[in-house]
Amino acid sequence: MSDRPQNLDHLLVNWPFTAGQVLVRQVQGADGRDILQMRVDMGIIQLELTGRPDGVKPEGFDTYYDYLKSLVTDEGGAFSLDERRCHEIDREFYQFYHRRVCWLTLKTYQNAIRDSLHTMALMDFSSKYAPDPEWALIHEQYRPFVMFHKIQATALLELEESDADAAIRAIDKGLEELAEVFEKHDATEHFDDDVFVIKLREMRNSVVEHYDVGPSLTEQLAEAIAAEQYELAAELRDRIDYLGGEN
Repeated sequence: MSDRPQNLDHLLVNWPFTAGQVLVRQVQGADGRDILQMRVDMGIIQLELTGRPDGVKPEGFDTYYDYLKSLVTDEGGAFSLDERRCHEIDREFYQFYHRRVCWLTLKTYQNAIRDSLHTMALMDFSSKYAPDPEWALIHEQYRPFVMFHKIQATALLELEESDADAAIRAIDKGLEELAEVFEKHDATEHFDDDVFVIKLREMRNSVVEHYDVGPSLTEQLAEAIAAEQYELAAELRDRIDYLGGEN
């Protein structure tokens, strides 16, 4: 038996938990690789930076989602999600949630976007092959939350590059995508009261105020039409079309 202590006492004492705070750090493992750690009330969660956060390679694949996609190819029309596969999907959702929070806390926004996209792709897959609608809804109800993280990370990444206009466009595009989700689930009447919509609009207003961002082309177009400045409106439409709707 190894003489090395099996407890985590020294780690927990030197990194105390603080209620109400997200405590995350990036450190090196025994082999020198970089890893993430999150302090929780009863211990420490350790996550790998790439692939599955727990470092496991399901059947040799980087993630369980990648493994499932291979099974669809192999099994074709016979593919289905049984109880075991559903359980493994649940685990992967949970693991990527923790790492996404870590990236946002560390302000590593590109990685937060990457993990958000993985989670949403897994949601799409789960909904498509769900054994029953109730199981799909368990995950689908969190889509606005994951989208919020992605939109937030995208906007903050743009601000790191000192591009406030791009940050505004990212938020506006994200709000449009969120609206489509609410419409898909016949919940449009709840859109304006949704906490993530409210937070994104507050973020947008904050960026506009802090960076002194002028009205977008779409907003300028609306103002031109309202003022019956049709020649200016035509020019603004041309600019919007040229930019592919990015305004």
